[in-house]
Amino acid sequence: MRIGFVITRSDRIGGALIHVKDLARVLQREGHDVTVLTGGEGVLTEELREQGTPCISLRYLVRNVEPLTDLRGLVEMRAAIKRLHLDIVSTHSAKAGSLGRVAAWSLGVPVLYTAHGWAFTDGVPTRTASVYRWIERLAAPFADRIITVCDYDRELAIRQHVASASRITAIHNGMPDVSPELRAHPERTSPHLVMIARFEEQKDHPTLLHALATLTSLEWTLELLGDGPRWEQMRALASALGLSERVQFVGARRDIPERLARAQLLLLITNWEGFPRSILEAMRAGLPVIASRVAGAAESVIDGETGCVVPPGDVGRLSEALRALIVDGASRRRMGDAGRLRYEQCFTFDQMYTRTTAVYRAVLELRRRPSASFSAPVVHTAARRVGRLTE
Repeated sequence: MRIGFVITRSDRIGGALIHVKDLARVLQREGHDVTVLTGGEGVLTEELREQGTPCISLRYLVRNVEPLTDLRGLVEMRAAIKRLHLDIVSTHSAKAGSLGRVAAWSLGVPVLYTAHGWAFTDGVPTRTASVYRWIERLAAPFADRIITVCDYDRELAIRQHVASASRITAIHNGMPDVSPELRAHPERTSPHLVMIARFEEQKDHPTLLHALATLTSLEWTLELLGDGPRWEQMRALASALGLSERVQFVGARRDIPERLARAQLLLLITNWEGFPRSILEAMRAGLPVIASRVAGAAESVIDGETGCVVPPGDVGRLSEALRALIVDGASRRRMGDAGRLRYEQCFTFDQMYTRTTAVYRAVLELRRRPSASFSAPVVHTAARRVGRLTE
């Protein structure tokens, strides 16, 4: 297959970018022709070139909504897809997902959209959620199939009338394994806690810091990995709560497996999510997890078995969960072992890859059938009209 991935940002590594990078690498290894189209230059394009994956930087594919720039981005993207003679296009993230679906559809190229967490999920500000809900409803008909990264997001999209159940497939994220040397030892005393999250509205560092401020009589340290606009604000909060000696702000890092191997507990305290990859990284390392009960988090963390899930924004419940695991190394070991087993059974990269490529093949097969559920002449007529508007 000649496969094109489209994703909005290349300037910072996040779950969607890692997903695309890993899929591209293994697809190439299996003999497929892969190209990644992304906005600008950054850490993603650097890592793609390091692994030998062709990539095209799109000048006009930007994160913010800018109508004139977005129209130029659509033209630029459509030209790139046409030039590459792709068999299928796989789009990721909201902006690339919308423009990429229209661009591929206008050329009659099969196209999928993977939603790495809906921007209208619970916890997103009401006005923002309303706007993105309508954008997704408008863009959905241009995709042959929509993939969500958890069952929660699939059911949410169906309830919100984004698309019919038959057109949405849930495929849980999966992670490549690490060497045995990168397995954690969660039972060790004076536990070291880690949270991997950008300092922005989505993540709830304040609730975590306030909960830990009630536990200063216990032995623990916290490492916060990530950067973002609220970094200085959270440093100031940690200082005001008397936690400066306990909390390390280490910035964005690329040595996540090594840092998790030295930890005893992973935290993901957040306002909204899709299906968090940091939880899978922790389970892969054999770490227990305390996470906010949002979207797909409860599909990976089994409360009381592989960790704890707590209501979002609840300082008291989070404090109780933290206290229980900070003082009990045996429970951390038991939950970490159960998390590692759950990773092996449910969330390996091979499982995700097999299910994802099966969707690719199903879409291509459906397009080849004369009895397909859409009319090819109608699609191509509409495509020509869109093409004339974008040329």
